[in-house]
Amino acid sequence: MNERKIIHIDMDAFYASVEQRDFPELKGKPVVVGSPDSRGVVAAASYEARKYGVRSAMSSVKARLLCPQAIFVRPRMEVYRTVSHQIHEIFNEYTDLIEPLSYDEAFLDVTSNKKEMLYARDIAIEIKQRIKSDLNLVASAGVSYNKFLAKIASDYKKPDGLYVIHPSRAEKFIRSLPIETFWGVGKVTAKKMTQLGIRNGDDLRNCTIQFLTHHFGKQGIIYYNFSRGIDNRPVENSYIRKSVGCETTYDADLKTIEDALSEIPSLVQILLKRLSRNDFKGKTLTVKVKYDDFTIKTKSQTVSYVLEKEEDIHLIAVRLLQDFDFVQKGVRLLGLSVSVPFRKSESEEQLCIPFPDFDLF
Repeated sequence: MNERKIIHIDMDAFYASVEQRDFPELKGKPVVVGSPDSRGVVAAASYEARKYGVRSAMSSVKARLLCPQAIFVRPRMEVYRTVSHQIHEIFNEYTDLIEPLSYDEAFLDVTSNKKEMLYARDIAIEIKQRIKSDLNLVASAGVSYNKFLAKIASDYKKPDGLYVIHPSRAEKFIRSLPIETFWGVGKVTAKKMTQLGIRNGDDLRNCTIQFLTHHFGKQGIIYYNFSRGIDNRPVENSYIRKSVGCETTYDADLKTIEDALSEIPSLVQILLKRLSRNDFKGKTLTVKVKYDDFTIKTKSQTVSYVLEKEEDIHLIAVRLLQDFDFVQKGVRLLGLSVSVPFRKSESEEQLCIPFPDFDLF
């Protein structure tokens, strides 16, 4: 039996916490990282702002309505990048198996760790303490035997949390989980599951794999496994980029297809620069549109060649744009992205015994 010990570290309100750390006058106040402009979007919110319902990806206008006393701070991405690098230097003292998900969260496989510590819980405690003492920031940590459960555990006691899901009680824990807390279940999927009578992990576990794949396709297999505590994905310490994209939010809504078409050349130029900088080669182009009511629609086309020429990307983008509605709604954002890299596809995950018998947590 390959006994795994996985830690998920999630920085608490990362961007906002960095701002409160660097500017003490913001401590204890409702800080919103993002543009205060009418077209702005919230990048992050402090816990003081979250009490009023402010959340990331929310419009700045709505955030201001919910929390009139909110203090808006422009994002300092270079600073967040630097702090993220400092956090990862701490991780590296314990293991080389680190899978970053973003600037503020990562998985660590500490099954074999550099300090030869027996308990993953003790490693998580040390890492949290180091982040606090060295960087004056707070992190939450989740510990379990796979990525699915470690990530759920890190959210369970936030902020400044530490939670361990031991294999001996994983099944009971999963059965009681509300369905919207399952990794990969967003608002739309959660609503569909509720309509199907699936409200928690116990309901999900009682579904057959045939039922789940019928309603959710291949994702249904993942839900089936998760409900049984099965997640065989390794912690990948070499990040494989799956897409490169760019998008622009406009000061005034684009009202016609002609308005949108006039923006495509500049987006294509930005996209080409990012493809080159990341040395990314893909064959699927996606056009993203966010309407004035904040609904988002995408259209994609896959070709048999690498999308690296300006004329190819421009032609496909124009073709895809014809399928969007520019009559009923104004458009506040346009985006382009290239995906489906030319790499060997990952092998199918294999099932494993869901609840191994070990006590290393």
